[in-house]
Amino acid sequence: MKKSLIALAVLAASGAAMAQSSVTLFGIVDVGVGYVNNATPAGGNKWGLGTSGNATSRIGFRGVEDLGGGLKAGFWLEGEVFGDDGNAGGLNFKRRSTVGLEGNFGEVRLGRDQVAGYNKTSSYDLFGQTGIGQFSAWRNWDGIGFPGSASGDENGIRANNLISYYTPNFSGFKAGISYGFDEVNGESNAGRYAGGNVSYDNGPISVALSYDRLETNHAARGLGDRDNVTLGASYNFGVAKIIGIAQRTEYSYDSGAFGDRRYNNYALGVAAPVGGAGEVKLQYARYDQKATGGEADQLSLGYVHNLSKRTAVYGTVAYLKNKDGSSLGLASKGINTTGAVNQKQTGVQVGVRHSF
Repeated sequence: MKKSLIALAVLAASGAAMAQSSVTLFGIVDVGVGYVNNATPAGGNKWGLGTSGNATSRIGFRGVEDLGGGLKAGFWLEGEVFGDDGNAGGLNFKRRSTVGLEGNFGEVRLGRDQVAGYNKTSSYDLFGQTGIGQFSAWRNWDGIGFPGSASGDENGIRANNLISYYTPNFSGFKAGISYGFDEVNGESNAGRYAGGNVSYDNGPISVALSYDRLETNHAARGLGDRDNVTLGASYNFGVAKIIGIAQRTEYSYDSGAFGDRRYNNYALGVAAPVGGAGEVKLQYARYDQKATGGEADQLSLGYVHNLSKRTAVYGTVAYLKNKDGSSLGLASKGINTTGAVNQKQTGVQVGVRHSF
């Protein structure tokens, strides 16, 4: 009898301990068929199977442990999945690999992650920063590169060696800051990142402002800085939601011989529920490339139909018009596209998205 009671007590204690910590496997698989005309500098068309047309395909592990007193420890490992070729290049955790502490003070994260200058203001893009319909303002506009680094973070979306802090919610107000160390570039400081955001969310209204600076190294112009300021907002009327994004990106170089190079980008959009299971969205983007005098206009129309809480089918049509020397291309994973000077592009994507 005593042994049985002891065994039950041990099981109860271990169950309580396990209830205080958890590990979750999660992910998204999104694969679709796409077509883009004028997808090459010679004007050729491309079609085929692509990935992440509606949401970025991914697989990840996240865990949390309750340390008591409102303090929690957690980790997050997340890598991109390419359903079209089964990750022929291998799986990594470059989307996010962090460990941190969270409590009444907010949250501290250490590791590779989205930077605070991107993760909030980019969320106003109706196409979720993926697929041919996305607002493509976050890019390596000036062709900068970091010697010795293969991270590909010159677009200002993620950073290695990052420390981030996010505040608690103060009646709708939140803020976040990030600092990334330049550990791979010797004495040049190229790759060092600093940025943050402030936001307000209350009922139907949401607004956020972000600023960040990335120390750069251009193959022809040398060392410099890229400063990025973004303002995003949305208002949900119930029958429809409207969004707006305004961004200014400016490059300056230490030599002073090249001057400031500016890129102003804007997006306006509206999304509305359809029939209880669907959503239609329309978004216009303008890319005003002050540095070169080029301009591009993009119009994107999309529809998502939810078959269940975890599965959806979608379709997107996007049109991009370059002028005055602009050579942008529609963003598409799996169907490589390259813009040409003053070229127009039209793209179509139809696919299935499943989350788990």
